[in-house]
Amino acid sequence: MASSVPAGAAASGDIFVRAALDDLLKAENALYRDRRPLAAARAARNAKGGFAGGVPLHWMRDWPQPFPMVIDAAQGNRLRDVDGNEAVDFCLGDTGAMFGHSPAPVMQALRERESRGLTHMLPSADADRVGELLQDRFGLPCWQMAVTASDANRFALRAARAATGRRRILVFDGCYHGTAEDTLVDLVDGKTMARRSLVGQVQDPSLTTVMIPFNDIAALDAELAKGDIACVIAEPVMTNCGMILPQPGFWEHLRAATRKAGTLLLLDETHTISTGPGGYGRTYGVEPDLFVLGKPVAGGVPAAVWGMTQEVNDRLFASRPEDEHGHSGVGTTLAGSTLQLACVRATLEHLMTPETYAAMLAGAERLDAGISGLIARHGLPWHTARVGARLEIVFSPVPVTNAAEARAAADPQVERFLHVALLNRGFLLTPFHNMMLVSPDTSEADIAAFLTAFDAVLALLPREEAR
Repeated sequence: MASSVPAGAAASGDIFVRAALDDLLKAENALYRDRRPLAAARAARNAKGGFAGGVPLHWMRDWPQPFPMVIDAAQGNRLRDVDGNEAVDFCLGDTGAMFGHSPAPVMQALRERESRGLTHMLPSADADRVGELLQDRFGLPCWQMAVTASDANRFALRAARAATGRRRILVFDGCYHGTAEDTLVDLVDGKTMARRSLVGQVQDPSLTTVMIPFNDIAALDAELAKGDIACVIAEPVMTNCGMILPQPGFWEHLRAATRKAGTLLLLDETHTISTGPGGYGRTYGVEPDLFVLGKPVAGGVPAAVWGMTQEVNDRLFASRPEDEHGHSGVGTTLAGSTLQLACVRATLEHLMTPETYAAMLAGAERLDAGISGLIARHGLPWHTARVGARLEIVFSPVPVTNAAEARAAADPQVERFLHVALLNRGFLLTPFHNMMLVSPDTSEADIAAFLTAFDAVLALLPREEAR
């Protein structure tokens, strides 16, 4: 983990001419439209029927450009849309393609499965090897498969409750753990409330969930002292409300405090797997009781894994009557399929290797240094935050320590401008808070070209002192 600025500086005020920035964004949006007539026609046509909102997943409407790109092909770290525009991809499917689009080992595994069946609700010949790889890589002895990290988190939370006999869980303000209902809460005036954007929820999740600020040891200790928290679920570095790094000693305290309180720790490493082959926990010595990894674990094929200690495993299965079927609220039919296992094996053996990570981390360091240098040269009160191969441009002169500070630092107008302007120059960023991910296919030339484009885009920003 890294941050490019020291702590202690004051927060910055508004430095941009907003009307001029709005004009620049309109011009970049117009350029985007002009280059994508086929995608524009599709957006107009599909607004009237077919997929709701014209996209197969409504999140695809959350990008800041006027309408979504329509992808024709993706390979390595390159995208090509149906209008023939190419882009260097720093989003990588928001981590699903972290090791590149269509990686060769996974494609080979898919070809080998095409005539041998994809799913049959029985273990395949790859199952034992995948179990061994997961044990060795992440340090926990007992594993299960899921289709998404959302499901894996949902199942792991059930396991934590079954193992402890407790109902409540603890999450951190600004968290995102997929669609696991218990985690979809907000912290409003110090109170845990159902997330404002949550739709169709029957039970109020605040009845079984408490939310506190990240890095707040006093709040953590106060909740654990009540003796009724089954599990703390957290990303080791928060990445869904801006990038929020742990303060020195935070994880050491949290791990010791949860053990003392009889509370389990669940690490969701779906994003922080960018740290290294064993994730953040293995790299920095945080030992979880439960572990979840989704998105990139099968090279882009829908799959997730969740692991647990032997004690949690034994308590989980002891809580289910022996004569009952597997219908326990844990598991789905396609989890653990032959297809998943083959692709997870290929990913663990050939992609999530020390050599792959060495290339990714070296590229991320070069990118981080280049962006930080340009921010300084343009005199902007920003910094970068990084966890392994993932980094983010933060609109604050100092690292943020919790979600409230991250929200205060956010600047949606600047975010939208940077995203669309950089895409028009051939570079795709993650659509929220300008997060970037370096893949093994990201070359030094790609990074140099991005830095040239970033320099040019920063030069366009209209500053107040220029008036």
